[in-house]
Amino acid sequence: MATSSTSTVRPLQLAEVERISILGSESIVCGFHLVDFIWTDIFANLSRASTYVLITDTNLAALYLEKYKESFAVAWAHHQPEKPAPRLLVHVLPPGETSKSRATKGAIEDWMLEQRCTRDTLVVALGGGVIGDLVGFVAATFMRGVPFVQVPTSLLAMVDSSIGGKTAVDTPAGKNLIGAFWQPQRIFMDMAVLSTLPAREFSNGMAEVVKTAAIWTATEFDVLEEGAEDIRAAVLDGQREGTAGLTVASRTPAQALLLRVIAASARVKAHVVTHDERESGMRGLLNFGHTIGHAIEAVLAPQVLHGECVAVGCVLEAEVARRMGHLSPVAVARLARCLRAYGLPTAMDDPLLLKRAGAERMRALRPERLMRVMAVDKKTVGAQKRLVVLSSLGSTLEMKPTSVSDALIAEAVSVGVCVSPVSTQLHAEVTVVPPGSKSISNRALLLAALGQGQCRIRNLLHSDDTQVMLAALQALGACTVAWEDGGDTLLVTGNGGQLHRPDTALFLGNAGTAARFLSTTAVLVNAKDGNTVLTGNSRMKQRPIGPLVDALRANGCEIEYCEGEGSLPLRVAHSGSGLPGGHIQLAASVSSQYVSSILLCAPYAQQPVRLELVGGKVISQPYIDMTIAMMAQFGVHVERLAENEYMIPTGTYTNPTEYVVESDASSATYPLAFAAITGTQCTVPNIGSASLQGDARFAVDVLRPMGCTVTQTETSTTVAGPPRGQLRALPDIDMEPMTDAFLTAAALAAVATGSDGRVTRIRGIANQHVKECDRIAAMCAELARFGVEAENHPDGIDVHARSIAELKDMPSIHCYDDHRVAMSLSILACVAPGGAEIRERRCVGKTWPHWWDVLTRDLGVPLVGSDPEAEAVPASERSSSSASIVLIGMRGVGKTTLGRAAARALNLQFVDLDELLERETGQSIPEIINSDGWPAFRAHETRVLRTALTDSYRTGTVIACGGGVVESAENRSILRAHVSSHDGDAAVICLTPNMDHVAEYLGRDKTRPAYAVTSDIHEVYARRLPLYAESCNYEYLVDKALVSGTAGAGADSAWGLVEREFIRLVRFATRRDLNHVPLDRPSYFVSLTAPSVSEYLPSKLAAITAGAQAIEMRADLLLRHADFADVDLQSADVAAAFTAYVHAQFTLLRHNSRLPVVFTVRTEPQGGAFPSAADELRLKLLRSAIQWGAEYVDVEIDAGNSASSVMAARQNSLIIASYHDPSGKQLRWDSEFALEILARARSSGNIAKLISHASTWEDNLKCQQFVQQHHSASTPLIALNMGFAGQMSRILCPCLTPVTHPLLTAAAAPGQISVRQINQARSLMGLLPTQQFYLFGTPIQHSPSPAMHNAAFAALGLPHTYELKETPGVDELRSVIADPLFGGASVTIPHKQTIIPLLDELSPAAQRIGAVNTLVVSSENNGQTRKLLGDNTDYLGIMGCLRQAQMETRTPEFTSSSALVIGAGGTSRAALYALHALGIPKCALYNRTLEKAQALACEFESLFESLEVVDSLERAAEDICPSYIVGTIPASDLYLPEQLFAQPGVALDMAYKPRWTPLLEAANRRKWGVVHGVSVLIEQGIHQMELWTNAVAPAKCMGDAVLTKYNSEF
Repeated sequence: MATSSTSTVRPLQLAEVERISILGSESIVCGFHLVDFIWTDIFANLSRASTYVLITDTNLAALYLEKYKESFAVAWAHHQPEKPAPRLLVHVLPPGETSKSRATKGAIEDWMLEQRCTRDTLVVALGGGVIGDLVGFVAATFMRGVPFVQVPTSLLAMVDSSIGGKTAVDTPAGKNLIGAFWQPQRIFMDMAVLSTLPAREFSNGMAEVVKTAAIWTATEFDVLEEGAEDIRAAVLDGQREGTAGLTVASRTPAQALLLRVIAASARVKAHVVTHDERESGMRGLLNFGHTIGHAIEAVLAPQVLHGECVAVGCVLEAEVARRMGHLSPVAVARLARCLRAYGLPTAMDDPLLLKRAGAERMRALRPERLMRVMAVDKKTVGAQKRLVVLSSLGSTLEMKPTSVSDALIAEAVSVGVCVSPVSTQLHAEVTVVPPGSKSISNRALLLAALGQGQCRIRNLLHSDDTQVMLAALQALGACTVAWEDGGDTLLVTGNGGQLHRPDTALFLGNAGTAARFLSTTAVLVNAKDGNTVLTGNSRMKQRPIGPLVDALRANGCEIEYCEGEGSLPLRVAHSGSGLPGGHIQLAASVSSQYVSSILLCAPYAQQPVRLELVGGKVISQPYIDMTIAMMAQFGVHVERLAENEYMIPTGTYTNPTEYVVESDASSATYPLAFAAITGTQCTVPNIGSASLQGDARFAVDVLRPMGCTVTQTETSTTVAGPPRGQLRALPDIDMEPMTDAFLTAAALAAVATGSDGRVTRIRGIANQHVKECDRIAAMCAELARFGVEAENHPDGIDVHARSIAELKDMPSIHCYDDHRVAMSLSILACVAPGGAEIRERRCVGKTWPHWWDVLTRDLGVPLVGSDPEAEAVPASERSSSSASIVLIGMRGVGKTTLGRAAARALNLQFVDLDELLERETGQSIPEIINSDGWPAFRAHETRVLRTALTDSYRTGTVIACGGGVVESAENRSILRAHVSSHDGDAAVICLTPNMDHVAEYLGRDKTRPAYAVTSDIHEVYARRLPLYAESCNYEYLVDKALVSGTAGAGADSAWGLVEREFIRLVRFATRRDLNHVPLDRPSYFVSLTAPSVSEYLPSKLAAITAGAQAIEMRADLLLRHADFADVDLQSADVAAAFTAYVHAQFTLLRHNSRLPVVFTVRTEPQGGAFPSAADELRLKLLRSAIQWGAEYVDVEIDAGNSASSVMAARQNSLIIASYHDPSGKQLRWDSEFALEILARARSSGNIAKLISHASTWEDNLKCQQFVQQHHSASTPLIALNMGFAGQMSRILCPCLTPVTHPLLTAAAAPGQISVRQINQARSLMGLLPTQQFYLFGTPIQHSPSPAMHNAAFAALGLPHTYELKETPGVDELRSVIADPLFGGASVTIPHKQTIIPLLDELSPAAQRIGAVNTLVVSSENNGQTRKLLGDNTDYLGIMGCLRQAQMETRTPEFTSSSALVIGAGGTSRAALYALHALGIPKCALYNRTLEKAQALACEFESLFESLEVVDSLERAAEDICPSYIVGTIPASDLYLPEQLFAQPGVALDMAYKPRWTPLLEAANRRKWGVVHGVSVLIEQGIHQMELWTNAVAPAKCMGDAVLTKYNSEF
């Protein structure tokens, strides 16, 4: 309709803009509040269109769509009021990368054709990079090209994807592989839309901004580097309400800065695009960081954003440039530091990536996979990969990407590095300049920060440690800093000791120097209240700081330990008094850094400090001398009163104009040692005899006596090594003045065979036990991998040299995240015959980030990247602390009982918050409420809760809260913060009650105040229910009746099951046991179909799950229950009732099966029973299953974002992202659609599941080809066809195949078959070869084991056989176990110990027991490597039987009981280990041969609080009064005194002939529970079968087979 007048139309708000030219046209427009300007400009200046198509996504539509539609009409009314407005069509897409596909592009084009769009259509892309790339590609191809306009709404899109005309969609092969160049006619950058930008999106965009500055302009890089906080504030805080910024005059300084940053980056890209539109050369520069970054993104997206991946790519590609010799190490360090300042990750092991992607996806980030992705990168030419190579910050080596070898790129993305030996013909004379000294760098930074005035520090070490120190000093307000000379000089402006309280805790990583220096520095903070917290990583929390804290406390400083006593974290309280000063006594025998810490800060004490060093010999005196000398250089002179006593005057440091940091003498030992071990020559030009550092003496005091020629001046050191292999051992050397250099000396000592003695004894290095790791222990362990024996001493190490030829070939070296371990052993690898693999190459970043460049480029050592498998950290090295577990729920639900049980099982302490409150207040809770009221009680509760979770009980504790703790909003906030403050191992568990049981309990309990008279307990629970849900991240249903009423269990044993399953949930929630199925081999989950789990109880479930690795709970099929027939699931009451029913069924299943659960809500469109209309309830059930602890949650890929939202909330559950096509018409295995669905599944879950329907048998072959192309253990895929014709695909499915069972009333899907049928089919197809299993021992003729195991094989459809193999010795068994058909064996007397030398490996249990009863064959490297593992299931049989008997008889808890073992043979060893594993603290051992008992006790006494050998059973009864007795000898004449059975208990006899042994008869007479030996035989046999098959054993048929034979013979 034509408009006759504009008088009724609102005025236009036209922004003042800045234009940027690109390709000869000023088509980039920047400003604020551009909506009216956009339409006005389009109508006035672009080609006229009959139709305008605006395409956006659902998120942006909610924010901006109505505004754009309204403005369209207003702008047209002003433009041509007399003419009717053209059409404005709107198309809204789902958000996210999955929309950027060929299928979505086709759907948009079909829609535009349906809307009769023609060539005079103009397309507007309103959105981020996904919308811009996709819509641009549509515009490029629709009608052979129509004009389009970009309106980027994210910072990343503004500075990157919107500029240049590159359009594309993703394919399963990679990102942006299909597209076109199609220039937008306008790019409108409206800064106002950034007002709602999340902080993470800001960081995402800043990666591109930093990247652009790094390749183009040093000036802009300097601005970004120095102004990180201002720029962050400009983006995140720079917007205002209303129209601020619309005009230049109304623009705030923050808005002006924001515009400057974005426009500068856009100008660079516009310039490059103008000169190279089609990316034939210069434009490739914009891909800096993208080659590696895109490869990372292909693995980690969508959880990790594009900019985050590019940031890591930038640093890695800069490292390649450094490795090639084109970029300085300082430039790499500055680039990484700048990116970190904007909240971006900078390494592939960056904690930010782990936090975003999770451990499973990070394990998929392997070099081989990244190199495959890079092979199809757009910048690759043929097989030659190309990177943008920096020559400095702000310039590149070429004005285009440079060809780089695969080896260099692979090395950059590798976790480890393989060091090969150098040629024996090498005769190098090299000069190496190590980086600045870490010790001097840290001291210089602190001195300059505390000093007054400016100081230019040159040759500063750019490393993790110095970065930590610098960041902490700035956080304390100690100084301001600026970089000069391209980052080679740091200008520090000190504030003269005026420090303020930091806004957050100071995180110091594993930087020990910084932690110790800053602990005293924090005391100087000029604040009258508040505190400063210093914390670090897990290793830092183990390193000692106690002597320093003790000294400061004694001087009047208020310092608390937040966790473990003697280590970080520390809380330093501020009261305005600072460091009092005066006489300070300090124990300095552990670390000289304690001394330096006080020395450096002492001038700022309230009075002069007299520092007295006590407690034995002072360690590392040269470092103390260094500190004193450097203090003098900054104007404070320390007086040495006596050998261990110093006087420090008060005053202020005066900063020298310039301070040059010496090279690091500890680091210098490595190139000098290289010369020594290889027989070459090396000079270090800036370390000599005048050095402040004790390690400068290494060449003279260590290398010269070892046979090297050493020339040292005041400022340089040259070492020439003897001929290779002729280094001499050092019989005795005190390295106390240079303790850090002992690792280098030990590496050389490993091959020091050039003298009569071969043992080097190093002493004076006790402090090295408590460095980044226990370095002495580490060197002993890792030298052993080379075949070199080393002995660990409290004060040193003895190294027994071997000749170079005798060193082991290519050992894999674990570095313990310690830079000095890595560098020192890389020197030994240079001469080892096969070299060595250094597993953690990046740990050298602590002091010499470019060490590997120096080693290969300067010293000529061949290197290649390596990808060692992740090595589990030994328990002895892991931090014992863990996030505390908090229990909430109604009073009477069982928080205390279950909390104590979990604490016992996990070896944690238990705290009742109410009891803690009463102790701290000195009043009972009823007294507090009666005297002060409920608000006062809640205030006390909040205080105690906050202190517990942030201080005294933050880790290592199970905390039971009061029932009403969630009534306070502040308490709920504290609980949520506890969950979020730990890396996934914190659990707040809500115990959901049976309210009838709770009401009954509360009627009896008078220890707590009653609810108000007007409050019904059910009403109180209803009110609290949403508050509990808000506060917890896990939920556990406590309903004893649910167990005892359906599982055939008695009331007493029911609670035992409740406890057992609760402990399992706690283990899962805290990542102690995730119970996940290995995905590198076939596995199965059985799908339950009944409307109630109780239909399978008590006996069917065990048979149904035999052979399976998991069990599927189909929540949609529970709707078939009579209570939910024809109900409205959208009703809130019905939804709540159904959720409660599903939870009860889930809990019932948990109580009756230990298998992991696959939780599924299958919708009607995908072949299930759940109505699509109830989608809100479906999502609630899926999220609830995560909180209930389901190991797997099946989430359907749908048109919305539900799969990604569940993935984001998954905690420790694995998400199976599934798509089911029951018709088989859409999901065809050879279609593009299948690839797109697979890509969507992989972006939305951990495991992809694609299900089609087979029309013909050939569909199975297509499915199998799809599986072979796309499945691996790291990228698992479940793919199969439904229907009878599709059964072959189920047989071939690689993992987690859904199966049925004859005992189920119906299959869950058409064509489902059983595990037995699959195994039989795989056997017939040759996929499951027949294996032979045996029983080894003698005499064994009457053993029931063949009957038991052959029955199991038959039940599972396995083609294997189990036979007797009776031999007097083990030599006759060598050929048997070497046979390729050998599958495993049981082992009995007399071979349980003599078989061990024939095995490759022992399980931890077998190793500790010292006996083997089970042989397991395992294969690695796709079956190429075969290993024989020895295990022991005897102890598992004993444990299982005792646990069951304890629950049935309610015998006292294991952890509060004592036990007696009768016998001292091989079986007794398993019995002792089983009792230890059950948690029994005290045990007695009786054997008629006392000496054998005493020998056995010596081996096992460390497992118990008390292990006593008794000379009679009467003595056992008197001394320990056992609750559990295990007999291991058939002793019919054994006298069993009645007093042995004085209290309730359980007796177990391992002998099964006769059934009633004297022990069991005596126990039975005294009403004890008894366990027959045949029960243990069956139980341990079940465990054997599960080890052999990796599946649930058919326990009933195994037991029946044994008992049939047993009853017939006995």
